[in-house]
Amino acid sequence: MGIADRRKARGFTQEGFAFAVGVDRRTVGRWETGKSKPQPPQRPKVAEALQVDLEELDALLAPVKALPRPEGSEASDDQGPGDPDEMIRREFLRLMALSGALATIPAAEADALNGSADDFGRMNGHLWQVYQLARAKQSVYPVVQSQLTAVNDALRDGRVATDSLCIVAGDLFQLAGELAFDANQYGAAAASYSLAASASREAGAYDLWACALIRSAYVDLSERRYQRAADTLGAARRVAVRGDSSLATKHWAAAVQAEAFAWLGDFDACEEALDDAEKVADLGGQVSNGGWLRFDGSRLAEERGARYLQLNRLGLAEEALKDALKLAPLAAGHSFRRRGAVLVDLAAIGAKRRDSEQVMQYGTEALRLARASGSGYVARRLQTLTAELGTLGRDRRIAELRAEIGTLSA
Repeated sequence: MGIADRRKARGFTQEGFAFAVGVDRRTVGRWETGKSKPQPPQRPKVAEALQVDLEELDALLAPVKALPRPEGSEASDDQGPGDPDEMIRREFLRLMALSGALATIPAAEADALNGSADDFGRMNGHLWQVYQLARAKQSVYPVVQSQLTAVNDALRDGRVATDSLCIVAGDLFQLAGELAFDANQYGAAAASYSLAASASREAGAYDLWACALIRSAYVDLSERRYQRAADTLGAARRVAVRGDSSLATKHWAAAVQAEAFAWLGDFDACEEALDDAEKVADLGGQVSNGGWLRFDGSRLAEERGARYLQLNRLGLAEEALKDALKLAPLAAGHSFRRRGAVLVDLAAIGAKRRDSEQVMQYGTEALRLARASGSGYVARRLQTLTAELGTLGRDRRIAELRAEIGTLSA
């Protein structure tokens, strides 16, 4: 048994264990892969969390002989059910490099091939709907992986014209990235979004390309690379301007860029970006497609509330967040992910005000939603809340809430 097995036996996720011992999740990952070991001052706390003595901890940390890998494969610290198979991504890139001949096929034959592309597109749209409705997002992963394999097979067999295939792949790799991101597999998510952006750019699909950049920026936001995220989102906004003016792509990019500016403490830039995002209300007709573009402005109240919270404008934040709960209650289709985020933010406001009742009211409901949905996103948001709870002293209920969050399975 290694340290990872013991962690799992104790009911900890990597993030929960990292919080319990006071380190970053990536540090735990390095311990578990044998790339590093806890420093002497850290070892007593690690042993306590794992309920072992120091001698047993040394045994858990002993290097484990790795199994031989297939020739040409690479090790990864970011594997799991949310990680699209690296071989699928490599195969797609290899086939794209060999697909130039497809561009020379006769027009009539290309029309026939596009029928297959339409079939792929319809299936992609169905998968996005299933993903959006699924409580346990990872249940969608096997079907997405199968679709990715089918896309590669179609390219290898020359059954789909190159541009059409790039659009299909740009769409599907974004969904694969979403699944990886929701499972906290940031490396796999970033790789999928990068491939989605490349495929979309190849096809000249500007809105699809911009959405891949926006999703890529979410990885940077999660890893606190705020300036990098703001720069990526600025690029996404420029790409989106070249796309379909009837779609909400550029407004979504502005809404997410507001988050990056808020983390950077730039109130004016944040407000300007939020105002640009709200111009989505000026668009007519269908501004999103329900798949790779789902932004329609309906959640801007909660977005604005979250940004004000980041900027420590608590009164403005609470007003906007409570409006968001009224406008989109769970019974009317408000997703677990969205509602959970709003509840966590309201609990954080309570913590900043040292209001234990508000923390318990909203924090407990957010925890319940995280457990019911299995959402890694809501679990991550709750993990960030625990840093705020330390200001509330020795309130037993708060201590129990922190403990439950720490062992939450994401």
